Amino acid sequence: MTRDRFREILTPEIRALAKLFADEGHELYLVGGSVRDVLLERDVSDLDFTTRARPDDIERIGDIWASSLFLAGKDFGTIGLVHDGQVHEITTFRSEVYRGDSRKPSVTYGDSLTDDLSRRDFTVNAMALLVPTGADEDPLMEDPYDGLTDLMAGVLRTPGPPEELFSDDPLRMLRLFRFMSTLGFTPDPAALRAVADMADRLEIISAERIRAEFDKLMVGAQVVPALEALIESGLADYFIPEIPALAVEQDPVHRHKDVLAHTIAVVGKTDKDRDNPRLEVRLAALFHDIGKPATREFGKGGVSFHHHEVVGARMARKRMKALRYPKHVIEDVGNLVFLHMRPHTYKMGWTDAAVRRYVRDAGPLLDQLNELVRCDVTTRNKQLARSISRRIDELEERIVFLREQEELDSLRPPIDGNQVMEYLGLEPSREVGRIMNMLLEKRIEDGPYSEEEAFAILDDWNTGE
Repeated sequence: MTRDRFREILTPEIRALAKLFADEGHELYLVGGSVRDVLLERDVSDLDFTTRARPDDIERIGDIWASSLFLAGKDFGTIGLVHDGQVHEITTFRSEVYRGDSRKPSVTYGDSLTDDLSRRDFTVNAMALLVPTGADEDPLMEDPYDGLTDLMAGVLRTPGPPEELFSDDPLRMLRLFRFMSTLGFTPDPAALRAVADMADRLEIISAERIRAEFDKLMVGAQVVPALEALIESGLADYFIPEIPALAVEQDPVHRHKDVLAHTIAVVGKTDKDRDNPRLEVRLAALFHDIGKPATREFGKGGVSFHHHEVVGARMARKRMKALRYPKHVIEDVGNLVFLHMRPHTYKMGWTDAAVRRYVRDAGPLLDQLNELVRCDVTTRNKQLARSISRRIDELEERIVFLREQEELDSLRPPIDGNQVMEYLGLEPSREVGRIMNMLLEKRIEDGPYSEEEAFAILDDWNTGE
């Protein structure tokens, strides 16, 4: 099966590319995650290769075969080749090291495949296949660090001393937990000890690279054990310190579960049955309670966290901005955190007005918000869990019902601001905004109404009634 899969991946076009390199005395190897994913029978699209050829030679040879080239990574030894709509990267044998506190790696080219593989992050990514040039030839496996054994065992082990490899590129420490989440593998104890000892090295890595790695962790199928290990290692303290800070007890008398355990459980529940979990939902689940330590108060009824969603939304936006998230992602996650307590304010049932207001506030995030709210129930009290679940079920049923009756997703008055200004002889002003809000409130409270009714309301407003 694996042999057939490699033959499928190493197409005649890829073998023709290898022949171009061989004609100039260079071998071409399929390497890294591409080899790993074929062995795991995972989807593989863009392929990664390595060779002894230097970047200028890769560019010259690749230009013969590719429809276009990507040269942005040339200074780091990588050339991107576009062929049949796919981008394949070829990188010169190299080592890449972060010196001292520098945020830019120093790249050194080499002539040995074994040395190149020795500088890779984990043994499961340190396997290579010599790409054959003939149509009937099979690829030859190069596995000097027993990556295949670790792959079969599901272990994340470094090819050399983890302290050395993590110092070379500290982002590998975060990648350890990313692969826990996406592959479901278990870290080697030596790797975990190294992370705990040198977590502060992550500070030299750019926020953009940290964010990209963390995003992959957050949408993995095994996100729960990955987050638990990430936090236990101390690495999370250096880029999401608000999350470890959630390890406070909700009620020191009754010793309910802490906020951190609840948060990780919620993350694991969100989009659990989706093939591709939504990043914004998972991030909102991670940040939804970060305002609790700052709002914790003790009273006769125990501990409370009044308005933690307001404080939490502000904290989430600040942290995501520091991690250089795109503005629209920051806004979406911030709004989800801000709104996640909204359904709990309607304990007496969902009136039409309450449903309209909820849909209006959620906007395009309605489905994501419902998922977050439903997953934000991790209590062991089955009766309470059923009660909250019924409340969300009722909400979703009411939304479906109202959508059949009216345009629920585009709540607006029957007349616009221009009509208001023309009818009342007003110029653009805050007063017009207040009138429009009044008309919108009537739409939310009473449902759809006609233009005639809207103008009658303006008449009443104009006469001061």
